[in-house]
Amino acid sequence: MLKKLWLVFAQAVTILLALLFTFATLRPEWLPQRLVRERAPLSAPTSAPAPAVEPGTSGAPPPAGRVTPILSYSEAARRATAAVVNIYTMKAARVPQDHPLLGDPLFRRYFGDQFGERQQTNSLGSGVIVSADGYVLTNHHVVEGADEIEVLLADGSRARARVVGTDPETDLAVLRIDLSDLPAIAFGNAEAARVGDVVLAVGNPFGVGQTVTMGIISALGRTQLGINTFENFIQTDAAINPGNSGGALVDTEGRLLGINTAIYSRTGGSLGIGFAIPASTARQVMDQIVATGSVTRGYIGVEPQDLTPELAEAFKLPRKDGAIIAGVMRNGPADRAGVKVGDILIEVEGKPVTNTATMLNVIAQLKPGSTARFRFVRDSETVEIPIRIGKRPKPGSPRE
Repeated sequence: MLKKLWLVFAQAVTILLALLFTFATLRPEWLPQRLVRERAPLSAPTSAPAPAVEPGTSGAPPPAGRVTPILSYSEAARRATAAVVNIYTMKAARVPQDHPLLGDPLFRRYFGDQFGERQQTNSLGSGVIVSADGYVLTNHHVVEGADEIEVLLADGSRARARVVGTDPETDLAVLRIDLSDLPAIAFGNAEAARVGDVVLAVGNPFGVGQTVTMGIISALGRTQLGINTFENFIQTDAAINPGNSGGALVDTEGRLLGINTAIYSRTGGSLGIGFAIPASTARQVMDQIVATGSVTRGYIGVEPQDLTPELAEAFKLPRKDGAIIAGVMRNGPADRAGVKVGDILIEVEGKPVTNTATMLNVIAQLKPGSTARFRFVRDSETVEIPIRIGKRPKPGSPRE
C-alpha cells in the first residue's frame, strides 16, 4: 500500500514539474511574478542591471539581449559653463593725419573730422572665473593692447574688467571684475590626465554664444610648436574655434584641466587639433600675477639648441639627448660661472634635461638670486658647475 502511494506521489510531482517548465517556457505570464523573477537570470545576462525608467516613458524594458546605456555630461557642462565668460575688447586705432582723404573737402563735408581722431576695432574671446571675488583667467592675446574690456557672464550680466597682469611667454592673462559671489571653477589635476580621457571645451566660438564641445585628450606635453616661449600643451580633438581662446578645457566632472589657447588649422576652423595650457601652469602664473602683478623666472643667459641624434653623430658626441650650448651671453650668469659653447646640459638640480623645452621650463622655475647645480658634458667628461640664477628679462627688453 505504501509503495503504491509513493508511486502516485512521484508521478504527480513529475507531471507538476513538467507543467511548470512548459508554462515557464511558453506562457511565463501565467505564472506568479516571483517565479518569473527567479527564472529571469536563465534568459538574461546576470551582469546587466535593470534599466532605469526615464520620466515620460512607457516603462517598457528594452528587448532581451540589448543594453542601451545613456551617457550624458550635462552635470559637468553645467558646472563649467557657469564659470566661463565671454570677453569683448575694444582697441582704439588712430587714422594717420596725413591720410590723403582727410584733405578732401568733399570727404570732410560728409564724414566730418572723426576719422582724424580714432576708429574702434572689436574682438572677442573667452575667459574662466577662478575665484568668487572676481579674478578671471584668459589668454594674453585676447586682451593684448585693449583699451576697454567687457565681460559677459553666463547669467547674462555684464561687467567692465581691468587687466591685473599678463604673461606673454605662456600667453596667459589675469583680469579682475568688481563683482562678488561669482561661480568659480574648480581646478582639476592636469598632471593625472591621460591620453584618451574625455574632455569638454567651453567658450564662445565665432561669437555665436557659449558653446560646449566634446572630445578626448589626444596627446600630452606638446612642445616646440612655436606658439609660446614656454610650452607644455594638452592636445585635444574637442572642437576649438576662433573665440574659444581663453576658455576652459574641463574633465567629466567639470574641473579645469587647461586654458584653450590655439588650434592647428589650414582654414581657420577646427580640424581636430587644439591646444590648451595645463591648469597647473595657469595656476602658477596666476598666483604670481595676483601677488606681484608680473611673473618672475630664472635665467642663465645662454642660447640652447636641441641635441638631435643626427647632430650627436656628426660631431661624435657621447650622448643623443640634452641641450647643447650654442651661445653664451657675455657677463651673463652662465658666462660668469664658466659655461662654454659646446657644453651639453644634461641635468639641473637633479632634474634631467632632454631638450631645450625642458631646459627652459626647469630654469624658469629657479628663484633669481639662488645658486643651482648644473651638470654638463664637456669633452666626453661630466662636469658640475654652480650658477647663480639671474632674473629673466621681459620679452622685448634688452638682455643682461
